[in-house]
Amino acid sequence: MPRPALALRRRLSELVDPPRLLLASKVAGAAAIAWTLAPFVPFTDSEYSYYAPLGVLISMYSTLAGSVRAGLETLAGLAVGIAWGFVGIALLIAGAPSLVAVAVVTGAGTVCAGLSVLGSGRDWIPIAGLFVLLVGNADVQSYSSSYLITTAFGVVVGLVVNLVVVPPLYIGRATARLNALRDEIGEVLREAAQALGERAVDAERLRHRIAELTATADAVAAEVAEAVRSQRGNPRARRARADVETGRRRLDALRAVAAATGELAESLTRLTVETELGNRQRRALAEAVAACAEHTSTPIEHAAFAERLRAADAALAAYRRRIRHSSDARALDRWEAAVSLRRIIDASRPFAHAG
Repeated sequence: MPRPALALRRRLSELVDPPRLLLASKVAGAAAIAWTLAPFVPFTDSEYSYYAPLGVLISMYSTLAGSVRAGLETLAGLAVGIAWGFVGIALLIAGAPSLVAVAVVTGAGTVCAGLSVLGSGRDWIPIAGLFVLLVGNADVQSYSSSYLITTAFGVVVGLVVNLVVVPPLYIGRATARLNALRDEIGEVLREAAQALGERAVDAERLRHRIAELTATADAVAAEVAEAVRSQRGNPRARRARADVETGRRRLDALRAVAAATGELAESLTRLTVETELGNRQRRALAEAVAACAEHTSTPIEHAAFAERLRAADAALAAYRRRIRHSSDARALDRWEAAVSLRRIIDASRPFAHAG
């Protein structure tokens, strides 16, 4: 399948991602509950019940900790915006032109939106101020209290639903992405080993593969960070903390391996494009890269993990013996390749010892 088609398929698959569909279902259910119950919230006008579903949308994030933080930040931002709305109404009462009141509220609200301490809530400051000024001017006290309280009620409904209905944990998804990164690194190393053996190293393709690998590693890091955030305050996380910690250690190791693979690719490009390796050195290097590919592709729980680590060590030792007496202008590149392979091997050594 062509790469554009694969990219489109990957983008479309994000729409039917099970965690996304679960979140959408929870948002829809919570919004319906909030809308139904909003007229019964004390100290509010039922005319403004539509702010309850807005509160749900504000608070329903993919993680519990994110939901709580966003809900509180947004309520704080609304409170600040409402205060500026009162200022605007006071200007109107004092006889100021409406355009002055609008300018003051939106301008001051935008300045206050620079308060990073309010997080996601700061963007609501000018909006809330403008709503109070324009929509609630006729009954400012009733509107402003209904706006804030009804939105807060929606936030609470969203938090309760997010907590009670399958609190999200993204450990499984992060593990799958880590496995995909592991396999991609192994594939890149395998291709490099094959190209070395066939004297057909394509420097441009190798650089392109490394760029793809770097992008994948960054995306996987984001997934693991999301998994870490999803366990905060989550009652389902107690039995998964060990898995999260293992995932973080695996991410650190795989990012180190990916970086070392990039360095190895640069060394191979210089060795095979700018000069020639001797047949024995080339064969030994290809075998060492292939052994690292085999080891890197092996799951840490696999029975052969430690054995393949030792095989990679042995293949690297054999390559080092081949280049031991190198003294020409490219000796440094040969040794840089050996150093990169050593880093690839050492990054996963702690997992072999743990097993």
